[in-house]
Amino acid sequence: MIKLALSIIMRDVSLSLRHGSATTMVVGFFIIVVSMFPFAIGPEQNILQRISVGVIWVAALLSCLLSLDRMFQTDYEDGSLDQFVLSPVPLELVVVAKSIAHWLTTSLPLIVIAPILGIMMNLPNEGFLPLIYTMLIGTPALSFIGGIGASLTVTLRRGGVLLSLLILPLYIPVLIFGVLAVKASIGGYDATSHYLLLLGFTLFSAAIAPWAAAAAIRSGLE
Repeated sequence: MIKLALSIIMRDVSLSLRHGSATTMVVGFFIIVVSMFPFAIGPEQNILQRISVGVIWVAALLSCLLSLDRMFQTDYEDGSLDQFVLSPVPLELVVVAKSIAHWLTTSLPLIVIAPILGIMMNLPNEGFLPLIYTMLIGTPALSFIGGIGASLTVTLRRGGVLLSLLILPLYIPVLIFGVLAVKASIGGYDATSHYLLLLGFTLFSAAIAPWAAAAAIRSGLE
């Protein structure tokens, strides 16, 4: 089972790297959204500093949405998803593998670029490591939760708008705890509780999302 999950992850990652369009689009969108704020606000360093964490996190959330509709769509179009459903392999394991692959090809590049954009947004020096930590802890939840929305809309044409409406409200806890943890660290306060809440939400989504997504896929293919 573990070998199959690893093979699915490697397959999705290799396909993403081979084509590159989805990852490039996500990264480009992330950079453009964050870069627009200094131009819109102007050289007001204090204002940029106050909104820097929130802007980066919101841009990351929106960027992740761009590639969610393709998480299962390609497999649905070529018939691989039907084979996964009919195979003796638990569909929940397939969902976990594809969610991890989505995180590796979407969120991980954003985490690498986030500190550079933090410099542009005048993020305080005390906020760089907490920003990376919170994104490492919180962004897996975006992929797992996004898997639920992707499974619900996999059989729909042009389901991207519906997917956004379904998923964005569920992303709010990740946004809140991620921003609060970084701001608490910048202010010199203990951010342990925020990190634990963010980690708890990620673990909860990892436990619930595969079952919900697998049930939605089975229902949609019947």
